[in-house]
Amino acid sequence: MNIAVCIKQVPGTSQVEIDPVTGVLKRDGVESKMNPYDLYALETALRLKQLCGATITVFTMGPPQSQAVIKEAFMMGVDEGVLLSDRRFGGADVLATSYTISQGISAAGNFDLIICGKQTTDGDTAQVGAELAEYLNIPHITSVCKIHGATDKNITLDIDTPLNIQTAEVAFPCLITVEKGIFEPRLPSYRLKLATADKSIRVLTLDDMADKDASHYGLNGSPTQVKRIFPPESSSDHESWEGSDDEISSRLFNYLNDNKYLQQLR
Repeated sequence: MNIAVCIKQVPGTSQVEIDPVTGVLKRDGVESKMNPYDLYALETALRLKQLCGATITVFTMGPPQSQAVIKEAFMMGVDEGVLLSDRRFGGADVLATSYTISQGISAAGNFDLIICGKQTTDGDTAQVGAELAEYLNIPHITSVCKIHGATDKNITLDIDTPLNIQTAEVAFPCLITVEKGIFEPRLPSYRLKLATADKSIRVLTLDDMADKDASHYGLNGSPTQVKRIFPPESSSDHESWEGSDDEISSRLFNYLNDNKYLQQLR
């Protein structure tokens, strides 16, 4: 089985700057980490590798510094890594991002199963997985919460729907997005860090894609534009109250009520 896992490097802090012209995050020089949801996708792939044997290739799209998350994936046990990096990919919305990744996966080889995390912490759209499957013209299942097993032809899994848990059997090739908590992600291995220190990472640019039309990528290929984006406000203001339990609970109630944090039921 050949498995592809999509991972992403995201800001490791909320203190990020926004490009006033393009409306995208300024990632250069910003503390970064692997998208937390992608850790569950990686662990799912690694469990399937243990269960039925597989070759795992991770894909990430971003600037050269994004190789860091591929190296982290090597330390967890994946086999190959592909970086999609080209200035012409910059500023992509979810649609252009999905198209770029679909072109990269197609250029890298044939895969039975593609696994994505539920969403990313910098965009929170949860759209890339489904759009990627549509561009690849393969079936997809979102909100996967359990893997029952896999054969050389299909995979059986549980889907967490709003009303109940559904079980489905999906034929390969297909794409799934997994929920947080499907498995407990493993920690990177120091032994694998040493073993993969010199492992090469394949880099694909626009020139490696079947579609080389630059108007389909990056800002030029993005039908949506960010109107306004800003980091969340933070405050360190605090105060301490002293008194009996009854006095403090009464004061807390009045504070919440006066600031309209409470709503009376009618």
